Amino acid sequence: MIVDLVLNNANAYFENGIVNCSIAIDQGKIVRIGREASMPHAAGKVDLKSLLVLPGLIDAHVHLRDEGKAYKEDFCSGTSAAAAGGFTTVLDMPNNKPTTMSLETLRNRMSIAAKKLLVNVGFYSEFPEDTNEIERIVEEGIVAFKLFMTEQVGGLDVSDGHALLRAFRNLSGLGIPVAVHAEDRVLLEKNRGRLERASQNGVQAFLKAHSENVEVKAIDRIIGIANRVKTHVHFCHVSTRRGLGAICNEKAFSMPITCETTPHNLFLAADDLVKTGMLAVTMPPVREKKHITALWRGVKDGCVDILASDHAPHALEEKKAKSIWDVKVGIPGLETTLPLLLTAVKLGRLSLADVVRLMSKKPAEIFGLKGRGSLEEGNVADLTVVDLNREYKIDASEFHSKAKYSPFDGWKVEGKPVKAFVNGKLVMDEGEIVAEIGIGKIVRRE
Repeated sequence: MIVDLVLNNANAYFENGIVNCSIAIDQGKIVRIGREASMPHAAGKVDLKSLLVLPGLIDAHVHLRDEGKAYKEDFCSGTSAAAAGGFTTVLDMPNNKPTTMSLETLRNRMSIAAKKLLVNVGFYSEFPEDTNEIERIVEEGIVAFKLFMTEQVGGLDVSDGHALLRAFRNLSGLGIPVAVHAEDRVLLEKNRGRLERASQNGVQAFLKAHSENVEVKAIDRIIGIANRVKTHVHFCHVSTRRGLGAICNEKAFSMPITCETTPHNLFLAADDLVKTGMLAVTMPPVREKKHITALWRGVKDGCVDILASDHAPHALEEKKAKSIWDVKVGIPGLETTLPLLLTAVKLGRLSLADVVRLMSKKPAEIFGLKGRGSLEEGNVADLTVVDLNREYKIDASEFHSKAKYSPFDGWKVEGKPVKAFVNGKLVMDEGEIVAEIGIGKIVRRE
């Protein structure tokens, strides 16, 4: 037997620790893990020189743009950024132009993406206008439906409680989650209107508008609906102490609820936003330290299921405006997430087990990505190779993303993704993309 590739001298992460081993790969799958002497003959060999090998990382919350927003990011630049950041699979949000919210728009987006991918990509959909399409969209392989509660993005009126209940009930037997951006539209608009009338147009006004109550009210509302129909709800980018507390309370009763938070909500505080200005504005925003402390506690105790970058690139000029209400919200995160987390590992705030759980194992479980999330024989050969001792400064001007800005620009970090293998092929090597476009595949929920 001659396999495609053998990786020798790998310090590979398994659930019980790090093991020095070799990994044989054939036809995009891991076929053997063991000693070098036990490896089959191979067409190619790579000496990993004792670098750490993790299961390919999965970013479950990414806005790859393209189509009508390609000037911000496209599938090629976005998946290049993913590979450079050590991600082998990303899940694409549906608030595109056109919105991904029907079988037609989903298939068209998949068709466009298929020719441009450097990592694997799964797709979310918004709820369609025609509820009869829900099952067909699910059958097409989406990873989840997305629900934006701050505005109507898809075909579902978020202000109509009966419509929300019907939509959730339609999903209850299909085994697919609803991923929720939980900020209450009515309260948010009320807060914003009051602040605008008072001519408050800075970042402090934005923080006030997106108060803790805005998040908590939306979370409580969705939990009430989910309790009635037992639909799996995944709360995106949770940012507040009380919001996370409400989720943890429900999870204690074995409700089908999961949640995520983001690196910027863990590493940045409201004071940093005031210093950095509109460049770092996200929705929901970064918070005061009491919320950050609660989020870190949730990460460590397992209430926070996953971490996701919420990579949301914009043109630089869209991040600059006289009024905060005119700024496009969101920051690029694919190329900063893993270095920040590895630095936290070095500082003792996280363990490698935490990183793998939060960014490989649990995302694969929640979003039905079979054969991914762990290093096992028979699994897809998606591998993230890391140099834990590499010290450097984040330099946004070198991003592969079109969005070459970051609130983390200039931060010193320790730990760097140095290689990424996608479907058994080397895609990123020392920050350079070394594979041809199209090597990434569209992944579907199983």
